[in-house]
Amino acid sequence: MSSLRLSAFLSALTAVLTVLPMRGILAATNDPSVPDLQPGWMMIGLLGGLALFLYGMDHLATALKTLAGARLRVILAKMTRNRFMAALSGVAITGLVQSSSVTTVLVVGFVSAGLMSFAQSIAVIMGANIGTTLTAQIIAFRIDAVAPLMIAVGFSVMTFWRDRSWSLGGRALLGLGLLFFGMGMMSEAMEPLRTYDPFINLMAQMTNPFLSIAIAAAFTALVQSSSATTGIVIALAGQGLVPLEGGIALIFGANIGTCITAILVTIGKNRDAMRTALGHVFFNVVGVLIWLPFIPQLADFVRLISLGGNGGQVDIAREIANAHSIFNI
Repeated sequence: MSSLRLSAFLSALTAVLTVLPMRGILAATNDPSVPDLQPGWMMIGLLGGLALFLYGMDHLATALKTLAGARLRVILAKMTRNRFMAALSGVAITGLVQSSSVTTVLVVGFVSAGLMSFAQSIAVIMGANIGTTLTAQIIAFRIDAVAPLMIAVGFSVMTFWRDRSWSLGGRALLGLGLLFFGMGMMSEAMEPLRTYDPFINLMAQMTNPFLSIAIAAAFTALVQSSSATTGIVIALAGQGLVPLEGGIALIFGANIGTCITAILVTIGKNRDAMRTALGHVFFNVVGVLIWLPFIPQLADFVRLISLGGNGGQVDIAREIANAHSIFNI
C-alpha cells in the first residue's frame, strides 16, 4: 500500500471516528451504569494498530515478492497452460506474496500484453481468491504476545545480516511481527466497547447482512486490502463485539471490495484486460449472492469443524478464518 493511499485512508477514518462521538455512539453518557469511554485514546489505538497492521503487511508482501523476484512471472507463464494449473498457480503465488492484489496486477498485465488468455486469467483469479485466505488463517493465531520478539529479531536480521536473502527474510519476519502487534493494539483499543451498551445496541441493530456487506465492501475498496478488513473483523470478534454470522457477512463484503484493485489497474488497458477485471467482480459478487441465504448454515458448519482448534473452546477468530476459506474454496 502506498504512503499516499494510507494517508488518505487514515484521514478519512479519523474524520469518521471524530463524528461518531457527536452522534452519541462513543460519547460519554450521564448514565452512571454506562462506563465512560475515552474515544480519543480509543481512536489513537485503533488507527495506530491499523497503520502498523497495514505497514506490516506491506513489509511482508514486499519482502516475499522480492525473494520470489521475476520467478513469479515465469511460474505464471508455465502454470497457466490449463485451467487447473492456472488456478493452482493463483493459490500458490497469492499465498506466497500474501496479497491477491499483486496476483491480480500480474494477471491483468499478462492479459493486456497478450501473454495470457481471458479464460486463463479467470482461473488464476479464482485461485488467488483461495490463496488470500491464508492471511486470515495466520491472523487467527493471534500470537501478538510474541510480536515484539518477532519485530526485534526481524529488525536485527534485516539490519545487520549482509546476505540479501537473510535480510529479506528478516524484513518479512519484521512485517509479520508488526502485523500481529497492530492486531493486538486494535483488539485492546476495542475492548472497552464490550461493556458499552450504546455500541452493543448499535451492533445488535446491524443484523441486516446487506448492510454489513456494503460497509465491508466500501471499507475494503477504500484501503484496497481485504486483509485489513479481515484483521479488524477478527479483532472485533475476538472481543465479542461481532457474532460469527455478522463476521461472515463482513468477510463477504471484503471479497467484493477487493475487486476495486482489478478495476483500477485496467485503466488505459485493452478490452481483454477490462474483461478480466469484470470477471473478477462478477465471480466474487455472484459467489456472495449464492452464499448469502446460507450464512446461518455456514456458521453452524464452521462451529462444528472448529471446536477442536482451541482445546475444545470456542475460538471465533478461527471460525471466521475457516468460514473465509470455505467460502472462497
